[in-house]
Amino acid sequence: MCFFVSCHTTKHVPENHYLLNKVHINVEDNKGINKQELRNYLRQTPNHEIFGGLKFQLGIYNLSGRDSTKWYNKWIQRIGQAPVVYDDALTEASVTQLRLALINKGYMDAKVDVKTRAEKEKKKIEVDYNIQAGTPHYIDSLHYNIPNDTLRKLIMQDSTKLILHEKDLFNRNNMESERLGIANRLREKGYFGFNKDYITFTADTTENSKAVDLTLNVMPPFANNHLPDYDEHRPYYVRNVYVITDYEPSLRYEISKYHSNDTITHKGIKILYGKEHYLRANIIDDNCFIKIGEKYSSSDVDKTYQSFGRLGILKYININFEAVGEIDNKLWVDSYILLTKGKSQTVSLSLEGTNSEGDLGFGVGATYQHRNLAKGSEILTFKTGINYESISGDMSGLINDRFAEYSGEVTINFPKFIFPFLKKSFRQKIRANTEFGSSFTYQERPEYTRVIAGAGWKYKWTERGSMISHTFDLLDVSYIYLPRITDSFLDEIAPDNPLLRYSYEDHFIMRMGYSFYYTNKQHNAGIGNFVFQPNIFTFRAGVETAGNLLNLISHASNQKKDPNSQAYKVFGIQYSQYVKFNLDYSLAHAFDRRNALVFHIGMGAGIPYGNTNILPFEKRFYSGGANSVRGWSVRTLGPGSYNGNNTVSLFMEQCGDIRLDLNVEYRARLFWVFELAAFIDAGNIWTIKYYENQPGGEFKFNKFYKQIAASYGLGLRMNFNYFLLRLDCGMKAYNPAEGQVRVPLIHPDFSRDFALHFSVGYPF
Repeated sequence: MCFFVSCHTTKHVPENHYLLNKVHINVEDNKGINKQELRNYLRQTPNHEIFGGLKFQLGIYNLSGRDSTKWYNKWIQRIGQAPVVYDDALTEASVTQLRLALINKGYMDAKVDVKTRAEKEKKKIEVDYNIQAGTPHYIDSLHYNIPNDTLRKLIMQDSTKLILHEKDLFNRNNMESERLGIANRLREKGYFGFNKDYITFTADTTENSKAVDLTLNVMPPFANNHLPDYDEHRPYYVRNVYVITDYEPSLRYEISKYHSNDTITHKGIKILYGKEHYLRANIIDDNCFIKIGEKYSSSDVDKTYQSFGRLGILKYININFEAVGEIDNKLWVDSYILLTKGKSQTVSLSLEGTNSEGDLGFGVGATYQHRNLAKGSEILTFKTGINYESISGDMSGLINDRFAEYSGEVTINFPKFIFPFLKKSFRQKIRANTEFGSSFTYQERPEYTRVIAGAGWKYKWTERGSMISHTFDLLDVSYIYLPRITDSFLDEIAPDNPLLRYSYEDHFIMRMGYSFYYTNKQHNAGIGNFVFQPNIFTFRAGVETAGNLLNLISHASNQKKDPNSQAYKVFGIQYSQYVKFNLDYSLAHAFDRRNALVFHIGMGAGIPYGNTNILPFEKRFYSGGANSVRGWSVRTLGPGSYNGNNTVSLFMEQCGDIRLDLNVEYRARLFWVFELAAFIDAGNIWTIKYYENQPGGEFKFNKFYKQIAASYGLGLRMNFNYFLLRLDCGMKAYNPAEGQVRVPLIHPDFSRDFALHFSVGYPF
């Protein structure tokens, strides 16, 4: 397909015109200028390319015929990209824009020359923009003309935040950033009436000199009907805070008409209710950071937006300020927090069908959610589901002739930090959500009946918008109980396998954990989206530990160990004790809005100790699958050189205590919602000690690097912005399993070395 779509690229180029094939920007005398950044100023660029030169989207467009009235041709042209036909006028406009951009960077004498190379027979043209930047102007001296002494002190007190410095280039973009930064910092300190238009610059130069004497000026206030008595730069104070709970965004609000409604005053905040009191007054107070009687602060306004935005019952939030004027030698504003209620209750249903080697099954699920349970935007979520599958074969001697699962889950999310004796200031600083939840699953299989129950108490909070987030599991309890099991089941599947037996025996886990997430990704940043960031990274780290509190109680109470297992028990069940670490880092480098290269490394380790010799199965690591080494199906790689032969009977053996994932992936937008990916994966899992049933799986420093598996492949994705569907085809390149034939790269065995993965979302 790639070869086919690259042919006949000029099919739809009119006669006596040229396809703009290549554009080059050459800076002849200054290697420090970012040529990639200058491309943003070009008024005409070639068709999009992938893999460094393939005009795939143009190739799709060229699959259409010339008759634009046919639906097929119109559809193909809509998902493809029309050829970029060279335009002299746009080239001249690009020259002008490039020169202006260089002037803004301080290169006042920059020259831009354009040359074209046309191939008449191929109907293609290449354009070269040759730049002579010249010697740049620089800031020789920097002065501040700020008549207001108080304002001058505020601006100069934190010099590290000032962008402009002597000997810097005379960069107008930096000057604009300086204006905006100073205005924002002053508004944080109460100067509600101040904006960047009050800051100007005066630049003096001498003939035949590149040195610039730059002066930053702060101008006196302009006449403004919206800011009465603002005749000098002074801070504003907040007189009143009004909260209107039934604001209609399509209508302009008038505060006077709300005074006749149900109004209460809570800790100074005037709350104007409409038809219903759907938010308690203390909830409004907890989420309001604007302080009555104190200086206006733009950061307090931002915090109030973010805090109210966490309340699921609210559909719209808006905050306005109106200047009151001067009272008692102070300037005052009134704040209006405008809230619009959303839907409080929703119900959703789901239905699925399954076919497992001819055994048919179905599943039904229902979810109910209440977003304002106790008029504090508490979110109650109740999920229930039933799954059933008929099982064929000889059922003699077994408990059931089917697989059935009945599940239920209840969670309550509170938009605040719930813990005894916490002050309001602490709750507002953390701005955490508290979640209480419990779940119950009842499973019936031919061999056994199993009950899985759990309960948890956790906190989630974010910093600086959504760039940094934390999750703290204060308490998470898991209980697995098998009331019925066939006598021969464990003897058949695990006569001498403690790991497998442990997975089908009663066990109890009481854990706590913490996870951290950080990214520099801005809203809508990424390939094809509005905000373009050349480098986006994400970092995740987590740690959890279990059994320590129970073990402390066992020792403190002089509890005796079970004579058979030589372990402490609670409720007659041995509890797990372990510590587990996880770390993931990914970096996406975007070449442009349509092409990116992504690197990922993931590591983890789990260590059982004290009351446990083996890490619980559900806490162990696995390798292979859609988010790991994609040449292997899920849970079919490792540990180490252990050879599981991809068989179901050895499925439980292929897990470990240590994991390593290394990935590199090239991503390119094709057309419409389709994206293409090419990837190379490496990694494996290991056990921390030798297990008889996992030979070759133990981690050893002198040999683990020889056991790192490798694979490669291609992926096709459908990116709908809100979610992404992914289909990845992986091929083994190096299989470390004992007894495996080394995989040839040119003629691989598809039946043995190929794996197909369908999933939702990017792998990392």
